[in-house]
Amino acid sequence: QTKTGIALLYDEVSENAYDIRLKLTKEVLTIQKQDVVCVSGSDQSANHRTVTLRRQPVGGLGLSIKGGAEHKVPVVISKIFKNQAAEQTGMLFIGDAIIQVNGINVESATHEEVVHLLRNAGDEVTITVQYLREAPSFLKLPLGSPGPSSDHSSGTSSPLFDSGLHLNGNSTNTAPSSPSSPIANEPKYEKRWLDTLSVPLSMARISRYKTGTDKLRSNAFEVLALDGVSTGILQFYTAQESADWLRAMSTNISDLTLQNMKMANKCCSPSDQVIHMGWVNERLEGTDSSQLYKFKFLALKGSSFYIFSTPPVSTLDWVRAEKIYNLCEVLFKIHKLWLADDCWLQANLYLGIHQDFDLEDQRPYCFSVLVGHGKSHYFNVELGSELAVWEKSFQRAIFLEVQRTGSKTYMCSWQGDTLCFTIDFALGFTCFDSKTKNVLWRFKFSQLKGSSDDGKTRVKLLFQNLDTKQIETKELEFQDLTAVLHCIHSFIAAKVASVDPVFIDSQSIARKYMYSN
Repeated sequence: QTKTGIALLYDEVSENAYDIRLKLTKEVLTIQKQDVVCVSGSDQSANHRTVTLRRQPVGGLGLSIKGGAEHKVPVVISKIFKNQAAEQTGMLFIGDAIIQVNGINVESATHEEVVHLLRNAGDEVTITVQYLREAPSFLKLPLGSPGPSSDHSSGTSSPLFDSGLHLNGNSTNTAPSSPSSPIANEPKYEKRWLDTLSVPLSMARISRYKTGTDKLRSNAFEVLALDGVSTGILQFYTAQESADWLRAMSTNISDLTLQNMKMANKCCSPSDQVIHMGWVNERLEGTDSSQLYKFKFLALKGSSFYIFSTPPVSTLDWVRAEKIYNLCEVLFKIHKLWLADDCWLQANLYLGIHQDFDLEDQRPYCFSVLVGHGKSHYFNVELGSELAVWEKSFQRAIFLEVQRTGSKTYMCSWQGDTLCFTIDFALGFTCFDSKTKNVLWRFKFSQLKGSSDDGKTRVKLLFQNLDTKQIETKELEFQDLTAVLHCIHSFIAAKVASVDPVFIDSQSIARKYMYSN
């Protein structure tokens, strides 16, 4: 299944956009630009073509021109009229830049100067042209040539002056001149879309944001390959088209990631499988409190949550993660559910029109992963569907790890005694003396009625005694209290999921907001 379509390639330096054609297959995104190629005859280089036009009494040279040095673009052929001089040569195309007129170089000439030259060049005009591959979109050149085009660029008038040279110049001819027709052995030219860049989609990433900002590009994004090669900024004519292409490319990237996971999992033991992996943006808190984001590659594998700067390609790469956390000791949290209004979300966030809303964070689709010692990582993804997949994957990876581990024991202390605190999937909570191994107390998960902590090391756990129905308070001190609290959360959530999976699904926040079509 190949998807093709016309888009614009935006150049941030010149602030011009150029017509391109996109070709999307399962594995590669190809960018094509139009060029004129020699399809037969001796002239294999179609770079410069020199054509002699014979001015006709009706129709003149049979072409119109646009552009000029005052617009920082060459003068280009903007129209070619059917059955008139220019078309009959078979060698001229819409988008050809005029380089010379009767031997005079016009590359830096203004529009008026070229019009004047062409109109006063006599009955035979020799022009040298070169196809302008990157014609700025403001020229509004039709993509089809010749004749009407159904593509986006046609049908819109240009802000630039379009001079028709189908009107007669100063022709001294009274008899109709013979048409400018191609000679039999002359080279034959055609305008074609040629591949200029291929971006492999395996492990590729997409960005809709202007570099170093929280500003979404309007109907535009760029695709970056694993080796860092970028498509440049792909601009689309409508929000709908931009959304369609974004979704199609994201789907293909996800499918390839799935294939990579299956390959990786063949080499891993059943207890060390990759559950999910993919690109995200991580927010880096700058000293000047400016919020900058950096691409990171996350993976949920076996008992661990990994953060990489570049994806792991071989089995050896897994050891070079920037950070590795135990899944029982992390807490996944979807951020700031200002996703309250469904319609608002569907229409605006998906299409990227959310600049007017005063949000704590300019980016939608954010989640945090809270880790030990009160630290956390703040991530953002490009699509609502990706947020839902991360939510479900974290849940699944944590539940699997809890069931595999069965129990976790932490060293703790209270009033000078060194104790051990165990969280057990089957038994609940147990506290025992680390030296004598004597059990001091034991409660089921269902007996935990509340807790409070000082945000540092100390926690109070409130349990209900099954016989007396009284609340018993147990106080403990831990070196890494956050990790212990996350672990309690993971075990209780996994216990609830094993008893009532429907309840856990009903709590999924992101899935309710996945795009519905």
